[in-house]
Amino acid sequence: MVPDSAACHSCRSPQQGIPAIAMAFQPIVHLPSREIYAYEALVRGPQGQPAAWVFEQISPEGHYHFDQLCRVTAIRAAARLGLHKHGTTRLSINFLPNAVYEAATCLRTTLRTAQDAQFPLDRLLFEITEHESVTDEQHVRTIIETYRSHGFQTALDDYGAGHATAGLLLALRPDVVKIDMKLVRGIHEDHWREELIRHLTQFADRVGILLIAEGVESADEARCLLALGVTHMQGYYFAHPGFECLPTVPDETYAQATAQ
Repeated sequence: MVPDSAACHSCRSPQQGIPAIAMAFQPIVHLPSREIYAYEALVRGPQGQPAAWVFEQISPEGHYHFDQLCRVTAIRAAARLGLHKHGTTRLSINFLPNAVYEAATCLRTTLRTAQDAQFPLDRLLFEITEHESVTDEQHVRTIIETYRSHGFQTALDDYGAGHATAGLLLALRPDVVKIDMKLVRGIHEDHWREELIRHLTQFADRVGILLIAEGVESADEARCLLALGVTHMQGYYFAHPGFECLPTVPDETYAQATAQ
């Protein structure tokens, strides 16, 4: 453990300009079992303002403190809502990889917060967002390995869009890959999308990673994805993000998505 006296320019930088934030939570389901695999914490303003409103107020110099604030707020909010008492359901937190200057040092606050909230470390999943390009792939690999040593899992978010390319997947080798909604949208009517996802599921099975399809908006999309071997899904079809609450998924929603 790095001593608390350790510091760098990022953590010594002023915290002014970081707005107050809250969290919304959206379920990620395991469709075959009709259970919620995880809740993704999504940043919001204190009155529920959208994420874009929050990001507009963050300068590049504030990324470190913002990243730390999001982690702390997500864990505390999830614990307050009792997520840590939901069997094995995970909490998924987005993080900015370029804001983590040294993995072990930057984890101190996360570990302390999880301990104070009695939130099991092996139920934390950290998503590498595509909001910024990864400037140092080896650095992020080190972050992933450090997180694994503490029991965390890591996910590559929005795979197939923006900076989340096949090259980045091969370089980082995360535990989870979240398929971007652009590859999911209308998949039941698009042979090319079907074949692309089919090959991706085969790849995931062989290398041992978990796939999660994002942006699922219809029962038709969910049924097609399930037939292709994608068992974990997230999207408005199942539930919209709930501001400061943990939305549930109606039985009828599951039934329609698994109907033959």
